[in-house]
Amino acid sequence: MPEVCGKLTKIMQRFLEKLDRLASIESENALSKWLERVAFVFMILMFVSAPHSIAATQIAWLTGMFIWVIRLLIRPRPRLVRTPLDVPLWIFFGWSVITSIFSYDPPTSLDRLRNVALFLIFYYVINLVRTRRAAFFLASALIFSSMVSVLWSPVARLIGRGVEISGVAAESPLAKASLINGDTLLEANGKKLKTPEEFLAEIEANELSKVTFYRPDYYLTVDVWRKNLLAGADATEKLGFTDWKRSRNWRSAGFLGHYATFAEILQLIASLALGLFIAAWGRKFTGRNESADSPGTKNRTRLILAFCVVAMALALLLTVTRASQLAFLISAAWMVFVVGSRKMLLISAAVILPVALGGLVFLQQSRQVGFFDSNDDSTKYRQTIYREALNLWTENPRHFFLGVGMDSTKKYAAEWRLFDNGKLPMSHFHSTPIQLLVERGLPALLLWLWVLWVYARMLWRYLKVKIPSFDGWREKGIVLGCFGGLIGFSTAGLVHYNLGDAEVAMVFFMLMGLSVSIADSKLQMPESKLT
Repeated sequence: MPEVCGKLTKIMQRFLEKLDRLASIESENALSKWLERVAFVFMILMFVSAPHSIAATQIAWLTGMFIWVIRLLIRPRPRLVRTPLDVPLWIFFGWSVITSIFSYDPPTSLDRLRNVALFLIFYYVINLVRTRRAAFFLASALIFSSMVSVLWSPVARLIGRGVEISGVAAESPLAKASLINGDTLLEANGKKLKTPEEFLAEIEANELSKVTFYRPDYYLTVDVWRKNLLAGADATEKLGFTDWKRSRNWRSAGFLGHYATFAEILQLIASLALGLFIAAWGRKFTGRNESADSPGTKNRTRLILAFCVVAMALALLLTVTRASQLAFLISAAWMVFVVGSRKMLLISAAVILPVALGGLVFLQQSRQVGFFDSNDDSTKYRQTIYREALNLWTENPRHFFLGVGMDSTKKYAAEWRLFDNGKLPMSHFHSTPIQLLVERGLPALLLWLWVLWVYARMLWRYLKVKIPSFDGWREKGIVLGCFGGLIGFSTAGLVHYNLGDAEVAMVFFMLMGLSVSIADSKLQMPESKLT
């Protein structure tokens, strides 16, 4: 027993030594050192959880940040990092507070400030990432953690799900519940369905059953009555359809529960992986410390990153989310442009064009719409709510300057005749700029554009003006990938309210913290700190 305890102690000591080197923890105060260790470990958990669970990510962030705040109260206090983003970020938050106070529904708007406060993740990251090695470790953790849901997406599609019905008879209980050919039965009374027999057993066991089904692009619930069952020898005859199969037609959502959220997070992380791949591939993107990597290590790294990018592109394709797919293509094009390599440009064109054409075909087959389709229901929905939103914003000076308040439309939608006077499903306005204009007024949009401009300028200067000689492909790849992610996030935000999607916003601010810790010249550390 003493020998086992001794071995465990040595293992723990080696782990803590590696953690201290990674996080550059040098405090001589034992309590301070342990607080910094725990805060850094929770930051790792935050990055690992981000592609999968909003609850786990927020718990890791809030716990780690609370511990870090306690650490700030103990002497000697660590220096708080300051960046050019401080002023625009805090003014943007302050304006959001003001508009919430003057909102038509102040309690709801003030409660929504929790989402706005997610920018504090940026400060949590940038104050704890003190070495380039830590930045690369966290970037790698984010990429490889996301691969779990990325690899599961095509596997789940091959396995299939639910009961996709066809040959539905007019007198069947399904037709009476408004189910049609091609619908996929997913759950009955909360129980997942795999066969018609399971579905029939659930219907026969209850007078009324709540049935959840998928009809591109919607998840709906209907009532199916036991009294409407038909006479027959088997499940299909009693349920009134002739054939069924496992469905392989849906929009992949990973473990996040919504395809749009999954797609937005995926395009951010895919941009990061692509940035690292481009930096690892291009000779013009090397630094003095490249000699530390052997040719075998370089090739292995390139292959791993290439596999990650291809797998993420496939998973993004399976989400069938046009805006995020286009945003990633634009992000990739910008990254190749920044590198300025003709060879990389030709390779990218040879890869992207077939992928884009294949994506168009897959989109048409999955959703029965074109990439830019004026007859698509989601396009018509956006055209309607954009027109209503701009009319509401320009209705009077108060709306123009202060907005109506975050989420106040939920209470006053009927009074303002929004969503086609209640004929369309109530939601947000599906556009970050329009949402900011309507809810927080013109100053909010201008302030957010200021945040993006300052962030983009920092990354651009690092990539194109003067790169520190000691920075290698890992650091440049992170900055390049985050720059691409910024382009993609802004592009998709034109038709998605991704800033208001907490899961997406958290990943965006995590990447902002990583990239700024490298790109801000004031934060550059001596070469001895880079190990």
